Amino acid sequence: MPRLPRFSLLAGSAMMLSACASIGQPTDRSLDAIGLTATQNFALAPDVAQQDRSQIDALLPSGDPGFERLREASLADAPTLAAALARIDLARAQAARANANRKPNISGDASVTRQRINTATFGGNLPPGVDVDRYITTYGANILASWDPDIFGQLRASERAAIIRIDAAEADAQGVRQSLTAAIGANVIDWRTLLARKATLESDRTAAKGLLDVTQTRSKAGISPGLDAVQAETLLAQAEAQLAPLDAERARIIGSLVTLTGQPTDTVIAALAEVRPAFDPASDFVTTPATMLRARPDIAAAEARLKAADADVAAAAAQRFPKLTLSGALGLISLALGDLFTNDAIVGTLGAGIAGPIFDFGRIEAEIDASKAGSKEAFANYRGAVFTALGDAEAAYGQVDAARREVLLLEQQEALEKDSVNLSSIRYRRGLSDFRAVLNAQRQLNAVRSSTDLARGRLHRARIALWLALGGSS
Repeated sequence: MPRLPRFSLLAGSAMMLSACASIGQPTDRSLDAIGLTATQNFALAPDVAQQDRSQIDALLPSGDPGFERLREASLADAPTLAAALARIDLARAQAARANANRKPNISGDASVTRQRINTATFGGNLPPGVDVDRYITTYGANILASWDPDIFGQLRASERAAIIRIDAAEADAQGVRQSLTAAIGANVIDWRTLLARKATLESDRTAAKGLLDVTQTRSKAGISPGLDAVQAETLLAQAEAQLAPLDAERARIIGSLVTLTGQPTDTVIAALAEVRPAFDPASDFVTTPATMLRARPDIAAAEARLKAADADVAAAAAQRFPKLTLSGALGLISLALGDLFTNDAIVGTLGAGIAGPIFDFGRIEAEIDASKAGSKEAFANYRGAVFTALGDAEAAYGQVDAARREVLLLEQQEALEKDSVNLSSIRYRRGLSDFRAVLNAQRQLNAVRSSTDLARGRLHRARIALWLALGGSS
């Protein structure tokens, strides 16, 4: 190899490496560098022993047959998941195209050309016996090949970015699966809460009817005033009025599940109608933020897009340098079809070309700046995803803890209110107190029971939110 070309190639390589180094972004983008250490605990998590990640599904209503059936249906037919899976296919196709761009391009063609010429252009003084045919037919066939060796790595960087974007698309699809699971779980919990509220209100209505019977009997006997019966009727009307809005809530839940699962209404209602076993909340799930955050699909997708953006910067930087193209052609050409495959018909070319920017008036630098800005944006999005995940987990832990304590306190209050109703009813029947004491005690018990049902629903919903915040199932 001549000395000057070898020196030029080495100098060009050195320039390329120095240029890529000058435009590179900070390389330390670990969770520790962002500000989350591997030993850091969640501040709002209950102080309990850490558990293995495999137990995270205990936060879901996994024992509910309706939830399991609807989740399975959504993972098979949900439109949002189908769209996410299509984006994976698109990313794979783009990666395959980027890989193909690095390989030689070989094509072929065949042609038959019929040409009519003007014999007068040859003049009138042709030698004796020489005659020019007015029509000429040409037969040809060619194989063409070209290849960019990608000396400065532009095509490799583009392929690397495309491959990394497959990981981002797969992480997005996993995020869609988990979001579907969480949304279906929350709606199933709302459905079970609605049934519990309905049972409570029907019990309240039965109790109100009992009080109405007692007050009417006592009023007819002249033992108590007619106002007591009117107040009992008010209590009954209140219970019935609270039952009416449940139908609207029922319709909302069913409609939401139809949208999420992509299943017809009858299928959703049939799944919700399946008997649910007793739901016993599992113990808390605690681990370190660094471990949990890496399991979240949005973190994985943001990290993959950040790496792809860095590869885009490298691909843009490589445009500064010359591009070498190798090309060749092997063909057959003949004026007679029978002579097309003879040695005399063979033609061919082989060449190499080099082209590079001289004066582009800032076009390449603008592309490099745009790629660098995209990388900065991707890093900002990555940091944002990390802290969003941390905030989600802290909020979910706090909500679970608060909801659990609320349920325990309401259950204790409910037991006390039941005693209050029993005692006030006994005193009323014995003439030791008026009906207002019974009425107030019953209303207070009804309110506490309704609040307890709602608090249990919030607890189970918070547990699903915690499952999603911690990264869900792998």
